[in-house]
Amino acid sequence: MSWLDALGWAGSALLVFSLLQARVLRFRVLNTIACVVLVVFNAMIGVWPMVAMNTVLVCINAWFIVRLLRERHDEAVFDVLRVGTGDDYLRHVLATHRDDILRFQPDFTEPHPGESAFIVIRGDETVGVVVLAREDDETARILLDYVTPRYRDFTPGEFVWRRSGLLDDLGVTRVVTPPTMVAAYYDRVGFRQDGPAYVLERR
Repeated sequence: MSWLDALGWAGSALLVFSLLQARVLRFRVLNTIACVVLVVFNAMIGVWPMVAMNTVLVCINAWFIVRLLRERHDEAVFDVLRVGTGDDYLRHVLATHRDDILRFQPDFTEPHPGESAFIVIRGDETVGVVVLAREDDETARILLDYVTPRYRDFTPGEFVWRRSGLLDDLGVTRVVTPPTMVAAYYDRVGFRQDGPAYVLERR
């Protein structure tokens, strides 16, 4: 097999692999790389209709990537709804994603009365769930901060911390993360690391 054949096979394999991605941003990035490889491959063998098609796909993917990167921290795109811990839809979301939730927070259990739950949405699509428990008059501990696989490249939980009114309504000025949380992102949204946990102080 020549290097040119290998290039074509590699581009095709990456294109197929990109279609298997649940994460919307990762899909777009991998699909763009695959299309660029196939543009080069098809140009070198003179298959111009495929060059044109993959060039258009690169442009489409680039447009979506720019849009996604602009929206990932945009409060106008995501909304936060406070729901009761016994809310039927909340329990449906938690049951549907239970195995995935336990991958990231293995000690999470069902929310209990007295705890505070928030659902992060984009349009009519649920992208995340946050559950808090009060430790004292001013401190809340994060019991769950979960993102659905499609939005795993985003940090929708940050909108709970950035919208001060949500925590003000609870009288919370300090938020603490569980030390067992996997792949924490909190150092990027104003938390400071405190041993294995992260702390947000809003005084």
